[in-house]
Amino acid sequence: MSFSLVGIILVQLYWINSSYQNNEEQFKYHVQQVIGNVATKVQQREALEFYKKYNELKDSIGVAPKQNELKQFMYVERNLNTNEQIIYSNTLILEDYNLKGALFDKNADSIKIKNFISKRKTQFYNGSSVDKSSISQSGMPDQTVEKSENLDVLDRAQFEIYFKDIVALKAIGDRISRSELRNLLTAELKQYGVTAPFEFGIYSNGLATKIKSDDFVYKENATYGVPVLTESDGKSKYQLYVTFPNKSKYLFSSLIGITFMSVLFTVVIIAAYFSAINQLIKQKQISEIKTDFINNMTHEFKTPIATINLALDAIKNPKVTDDKEKVARYLQMIREENKRMHAQVENVLRISKLEKRELDISKENLNVHDVIEHALDHVDLIIQDRGGEARLHLEAKRTDVLLNEFHFTSVIVNILDNAIKYSIKEPQIDIYTENVKDFILIKIKDQGVGMSKIAQKRIFEKFYREHTGDLHNVKGHGLGLAYVQQIAEDHNAQVFVESEKGKGSTFIIKMPLIN
Repeated sequence: MSFSLVGIILVQLYWINSSYQNNEEQFKYHVQQVIGNVATKVQQREALEFYKKYNELKDSIGVAPKQNELKQFMYVERNLNTNEQIIYSNTLILEDYNLKGALFDKNADSIKIKNFISKRKTQFYNGSSVDKSSISQSGMPDQTVEKSENLDVLDRAQFEIYFKDIVALKAIGDRISRSELRNLLTAELKQYGVTAPFEFGIYSNGLATKIKSDDFVYKENATYGVPVLTESDGKSKYQLYVTFPNKSKYLFSSLIGITFMSVLFTVVIIAAYFSAINQLIKQKQISEIKTDFINNMTHEFKTPIATINLALDAIKNPKVTDDKEKVARYLQMIREENKRMHAQVENVLRISKLEKRELDISKENLNVHDVIEHALDHVDLIIQDRGGEARLHLEAKRTDVLLNEFHFTSVIVNILDNAIKYSIKEPQIDIYTENVKDFILIKIKDQGVGMSKIAQKRIFEKFYREHTGDLHNVKGHGLGLAYVQQIAEDHNAQVFVESEKGKGSTFIIKMPLIN
């Protein structure tokens, strides 16, 4: 059972941890996508602005660019039956608008900005043969088609090279602002469903730049980064970092509902487990207590029954029958032992009736001191027979209490009887009374064996008896103090004990006075 409980807890912890790890991986993937997209958008925006300015400067010149033919490609197609020829030619031309990098950035003076175009020509010759050597001479084609356009790939590659070379000379603050970067990150994170608070910063060769949020701090497990503003060689001296200070809390927030339910059910299982264990322990204790009770009750009945049997056998003896004095003594013994057994049965029945609230306890206004003295009379002979002494210290000034004389006397007698039974030497008992506000305190102190802390907590439980080690003369069945507590509660009183092992015990009864 314990192994199953541990297994359930470990499975729950493993599941929660796995869910957290999956959330973390998904979060990392989304954040990397976000900062990658932001880096791309920053570079695209910068390129677009440069391209617009480039076109504006080109248009403002107002003169044709200087052209330089770089290469010419020709292709001849001839029909042998009709003697028709088609000549395709493609010329690569470099246009120079005399634009320099200084127009964009004063530090880029040596960089010249040029453009590539492609001129294509198709010539048709009908019925005449044209060889390669005469193509460039004065032979007039029957039809000519010419086209001119920019070379996108080559032009784009060239543009990207000088664009990146020029903007690389600018300061980072001239290329991007904090507000722009924050807006881009916020928009991208929102698109990916990431609502966690974030901080950002751009670093240059490991050093922080001024383009960063006020509270940005690099954290190993909560910061993600990508290169930004790459140069023409594909490298970048800038790194964009985004950190999430409350990353763990954010990731766990999505699991809090299911985790709460998991923890709740696990706690319920643990509570049920410990409740079952506790019940098993209690059942075992109750079984042991009941066994002790039966053994004690058997012992309590065995001695009187044996005494009665012996007395009856003695009375049957003809020698004793004629001796009236001996017969009277044996009859008295039978009567006393019978009363003793009857008292034991009454004690058990009284406890049962008290628990079922069937015992009728009528109360009247009585003096507590009178009840205490009357109770002491019941045990005084036993104390004297043991060579002990009971001392009264009745110092309470107010003593009127609403109580049942018979049952409250039994309460005092039970406590005194315990004090006598658990005194190894001659019983030395002190009885104190005192007033505390509207209450009277009754303290019965002995110098007996005392009891442990555990016993003090359980001493008023029904059938409970502390093991007394080598003290075998202590008889009983564990009902006396349970009866004491029941009667005290019925009188709106409290009873508790103070004890130390080997130094004796003090039973205290706190009762309300009659105003």
